[in-house]
Amino acid sequence: MTGKIIKGIAGFYYVHDRHGRVYACKAKGVFRKRGIKPLVGDDVEFTILDEADSEGNIEEILPRRNELIRPASANIDQALVVFAVTEPAPNLNLLDRFLVMMDQQQVPAAICFNKMDLGQEQDQKCYEEIYKNSGSRVYFISTYDGRGIGEIRKLLEGKTTILAGSSGVGKSSLTNLLQPKAEMETGQISKKIQRGKHTTRHAELFCVEGDTYLMDTPGFSSLHLGELKARELKYHFPEFSSYEAECRFGDDCVHVGEPECGVKKAVRESRISQSRYDNYRLLYEELKEKRRY
Repeated sequence: MTGKIIKGIAGFYYVHDRHGRVYACKAKGVFRKRGIKPLVGDDVEFTILDEADSEGNIEEILPRRNELIRPASANIDQALVVFAVTEPAPNLNLLDRFLVMMDQQQVPAAICFNKMDLGQEQDQKCYEEIYKNSGSRVYFISTYDGRGIGEIRKLLEGKTTILAGSSGVGKSSLTNLLQPKAEMETGQISKKIQRGKHTTRHAELFCVEGDTYLMDTPGFSSLHLGELKARELKYHFPEFSSYEAECRFGDDCVHVGEPECGVKKAVRESRISQSRYDNYRLLYEELKEKRRY
């Protein structure tokens, strides 16, 4: 049989068979010999050892479309980062960090602002203006009154999506709207094994329907940009590229202290968001400082 790994805890991999059933599986030792570790999101071939207790063995890991380092996962199509328009106010530095992190790993990202029932029309206009040229689609929803949820369903359909966001922004409410079964498929995890009840939360996939999966990730409060070099950061801000031809130092310009910089000029003329540029500067200085140590 074939299925998808939706969770891995303490040496067990929980495989969804795409028909609403989950099997607790062990991976064959041959994977260790090959230096391959099964990942959440892997498509696998598995055999059933005990139908009653939903136990099995993973026989083969099928070819991966991609493999992410953060969070450790495979076959991810896109990311959806959720913030609230208010209560709490969005931390745009954290949002921009996440967009850079996903762009590093070549994963398209969409931005979702929740709690529009509490927000104002100017909030929507403000965030649309900031992110209109960021390379990410922007959605405005309310899990309270349901506005915009249909658009999110269309975005997710047939794809495996990382769902990320800070605590208190309505991420769980969105997940519950998209997948109403509170126990998800994970409620079928083998009663005999009983793993994971009191462990730290791990990245986990939920099947919304058919081939539509959501990867729930723990709420984040900080993100590190790994081994990204300060000089490479500009390539992860797509709106800069249109103005770099106007920089006196061309590709050597990092758009911070140089004179006659096309990007800084575009910021002054409000063609690039001041918020995005300010966050770029903060991230640039952070990466530059890190390099010194």
